[in-house]
Amino acid sequence: MTERAKTSLAVLGATGSIGRSVLDIVGRYPDRYEIMVLAAHHNAEALAELALQHRPRHVVLTGSEAFPLLESRLSETDIHLHQGDAALLSCLDEDIDLTVNGISGIAGLLPSLRVLQHGGTLAIANKESLVAAGALLKDTCQRYDGIILPTDSEHNAIFQVWYERHVKTISHITLTASGGPFLTTPIEDFPHITAEQALRHPRWSMGPKISIDSATMMNKGLEIIEACVLFDLPEHQVEVMVHPQSVIHGMITYSDGSTLAQLGPADMRVPLSYVLAWPDRLPWLAESQDATDHPKLDFSKLDFMPLDPARFPSVELARQAWRQGGLAPCIMNAANEVAVTAFLQHQIGFADIMASVEHTLSVMSVGKEISLESVLDSNDEAMAVTRSWIAKKGK
Repeated sequence: MTERAKTSLAVLGATGSIGRSVLDIVGRYPDRYEIMVLAAHHNAEALAELALQHRPRHVVLTGSEAFPLLESRLSETDIHLHQGDAALLSCLDEDIDLTVNGISGIAGLLPSLRVLQHGGTLAIANKESLVAAGALLKDTCQRYDGIILPTDSEHNAIFQVWYERHVKTISHITLTASGGPFLTTPIEDFPHITAEQALRHPRWSMGPKISIDSATMMNKGLEIIEACVLFDLPEHQVEVMVHPQSVIHGMITYSDGSTLAQLGPADMRVPLSYVLAWPDRLPWLAESQDATDHPKLDFSKLDFMPLDPARFPSVELARQAWRQGGLAPCIMNAANEVAVTAFLQHQIGFADIMASVEHTLSVMSVGKEISLESVLDSNDEAMAVTRSWIAKKGK
């Protein structure tokens, strides 16, 4: 019997929650996968540890300050070390079977474009680039015969139950939301919420940016736009339902009344294992001897409730940005990135996050042209406008 060739991987954002989950799965299948590229932004120590464990061909640190530490830790290996964003793009020019983009923020856009320009397969967990430049990514994907695999848990859920032959009979899709840590917190207490409280998600273990987005529910607003891009659906066909248990991650309702859903534990390794093996499946959970890998799903009580727009105005704000079109989603995303960072740095309050996004959207021209240059220019301008608003508020 012919031995199966290994699948070569690039893991971007390797030290984050997505990257670590990917590498946890890959580490269970050394005969099936090989790491070509590991990349991170600034956590050189963690990147070095992962490199020593998985022995990639290339390791890239896009930040500069900690690069000497990376060189020191990996000096006795034959791993090729690289520094900077341009170096990362060059590494992605290699023949790689699958690239998992777990980079946070707009920084993930150029790597995604580079993969697709080579006709590569991109497992995209970088929702911000899809929001800011979805049309550009889809056009690039189609032009060069690339493949985009939805990787966020909700979109991966839709992807798993998606049947192309039934697309014309879809009534709507439903993305579920846990509601985050403040689902029942009195709205009058929102101005007093701290960053530490907002980072304590009740269901998911995630990085700081997405944890805050979950607390404001902006992550769900971004995911609505992401779904419109990935599945080519009008915004009114993308619904959101609050489901605190996070057992059902996405549903498709058809015009005949049937609803298909994907269920699973609140563990990113489930959707990631699906894109790693696509179009097959990995038996990683069935083969695992680790008891922590086998969370029991409790079907005895599954709660669903409508989204409260007064509590989470971010979702309607995202819908408005998508309906407005042009560069409005890009502007919204950039303003939110700046505001989340400012909140984490204790420069603004929790309620100020959406206020800053609304302000930036209200003063900027959204235009209509979607190009790499216009996206990057609008992103920079929106960040500057938001920072200015935050600075004035702090005085």
